[in-house]
Amino acid sequence: MGFHLFPIITFFMASLVATNNAELPPQIYWKSLLPETPMPKAITNLLHPSGLTNEKFTSVDYEGDGTDVNVGGGNGGVSVGAGKRGKPVHVGVGYSPFDYVYAATETQLHHDPNVALFFLEETLHHGSQINLHFTKPSNLPSFIPRRLADSIPFASTKAKEIFKKLSIKPDSDDAESMINTIIGCEKPAISGEEKQCVNSLESMVDFCTSKIGKNVAAVSTEVSKESVLQKYTVTTGVKKLGEKEGVVCHLQNYPYAVFYCHKTETIEAYYVPLEGADGSRVKAIAVCHTNTLGWNPKHLAFQVLKVEPGTLPVCHFLPEDHVVWVPK
Repeated sequence: MGFHLFPIITFFMASLVATNNAELPPQIYWKSLLPETPMPKAITNLLHPSGLTNEKFTSVDYEGDGTDVNVGGGNGGVSVGAGKRGKPVHVGVGYSPFDYVYAATETQLHHDPNVALFFLEETLHHGSQINLHFTKPSNLPSFIPRRLADSIPFASTKAKEIFKKLSIKPDSDDAESMINTIIGCEKPAISGEEKQCVNSLESMVDFCTSKIGKNVAAVSTEVSKESVLQKYTVTTGVKKLGEKEGVVCHLQNYPYAVFYCHKTETIEAYYVPLEGADGSRVKAIAVCHTNTLGWNPKHLAFQVLKVEPGTLPVCHFLPEDHVVWVPK
């Protein structure tokens, strides 16, 4: 489910007036903490969505403090065709294949495009072929300033206040999607993982560097063009990234950019170059989980791959709007 583009929303935040000049723009904050880490496309796409330049983005201001945000949403991803052609199915983190405590529903098994994301590690070699449908993200949400993000409640008990602030109809599909995201974020982490939903680029940087340090690489899948369902071949150049430790951040369905980030010491991340039957190329990022004992036995991955928890490593490709952080 994707969000419709919302109108520009304004908040009167008198507390920002005195400190506005002291707060670094998110790009500068990134550069100050991570001078040797290029910003991945999944991040830059959310800084100024729909081709907005920095000048245009900041030309409309909040009442009194010179800052504004255009709140929009929607996720792209990797999907497979399922029956009739249509928009990809997207689910909030509460029902997401990237949250490992949830069991797959019959609807997911038959209609969720994320079914094709999962594979076994033995597939990661030159010449392997996988049927995939890569979609380009559209109507992407934007990052909003940290002070603004922190001023907006993010708790299921504050639903009414959130909907009022963001002009969301409480009985709408958007409201239901938002609550699913929040509830998923409030669930405890599985054994061996640390998690946090981050509501700004600055908070993502802080969480990830606090877990794996500042000498890191941040990478995301890059799709040259949207494709139809087709066969992709793994080409030369598969490369392991980091060593059994990392943070994976998944973009959520929300009016502004919110990522579900989780750190684990039992993953292997890979760069996987793919070439489609139509000649299109994808710089894919894959993550393999080497310890799945804490996952729900009815998780989508186990049902798709026909393996038991804690046996073989479970791997999945990441959609274009997700980010993997690994130590260099």
